[in-house]
Amino acid sequence: MMNRMNDEQCWQSVLARDRQADGHFVTGVLTTGIYCRPSCPARHPKRTNVRFFAEPTEAREAGLRPCRRCHPDAVAPDEQAVASAVRRLDEGPATLDELAQLTGYSPGHLQRIFKRALGVSPAAYARARRAEKGQRALANADTVTDAIYDAGYEAPSRFYADGRRMGMAPSAWRKGGEGVTIRYSIVESALGPMLVAATDEGICRLSFDEDAETLRRAFPKADIREDDGRIAAWVEGALEAVRAPLTMPDLPLDVAGTAFQEAVWQELRKIPPGETRTYADIAAAIGKPGAVRAAGSANGANNVAVLIPCHRVIRSDGGLGGYAYGVERKEKLLAAEGASEKTLL
Repeated sequence: MMNRMNDEQCWQSVLARDRQADGHFVTGVLTTGIYCRPSCPARHPKRTNVRFFAEPTEAREAGLRPCRRCHPDAVAPDEQAVASAVRRLDEGPATLDELAQLTGYSPGHLQRIFKRALGVSPAAYARARRAEKGQRALANADTVTDAIYDAGYEAPSRFYADGRRMGMAPSAWRKGGEGVTIRYSIVESALGPMLVAATDEGICRLSFDEDAETLRRAFPKADIREDDGRIAAWVEGALEAVRAPLTMPDLPLDVAGTAFQEAVWQELRKIPPGETRTYADIAAAIGKPGAVRAAGSANGANNVAVLIPCHRVIRSDGGLGGYAYGVERKEKLLAAEGASEKTLL
């Protein structure tokens, strides 16, 4: 990894406590005389006191000793196995057995560590990657059938099965929601006027200070209807999520994005109420420590505020950062969840 990363990239991995970088280089702290893994939980040293080494032996030859907290001489096989599996799936489909053979793990163990690291199984990650290619192909292909094969699907049935997993059919992505019915309701919440919209599969948008025109712009060919009571239970659940986030109900969602966006959203849903993460934390958690800006963009692309808690992400300097519906709402949401000043800083 050192031959592909310069010192600044290594430093960014250290700041993000990137576990995927463990085993690829170590961080020498010249003032303390120790060297650490990139993911070491200890307080970050000053950049001017840091030197990077490709191997622990190089650090020892420079007179440094291993950190007793992160044990940098120990190999991080789980992290390396997950990274190898991700790289393989980014290239194209692979079975769990193939990934297990590649990493030297049993299929069951690889499945567990992969899901723990990324929040989704290898199969779900592969489906999302393939569906992402399908969405891009739909925008350019002459027919849906052409898009199916351009995206790497072996048969139309697999393409449509992936589409059903994410709610809307593939043709609806291309045709602005054609054939999809979206019901909406605008209600007064603890944070002001709230729009809740849903397909038959689940909530597809939760926003503030918006109206039906927002949905029509997003899905110009969808059948947009004011709710007749069919989604009333989901609307009440969304109100409860705003009113009492610590007891947020489990509501069905109908959202889809790129594989990267979905990985970010999965990570957002892991953040407990009352806690916050930085954009760098999220990027590192999905194995992309250099994609801090992209993580911020994926955070902003979230269409279901509160239910996917993008408000729990703050800047690395402790500042609240932006929020699509106003920083004041972000402050209120965090306060309702019990996020303390210490947590925010």
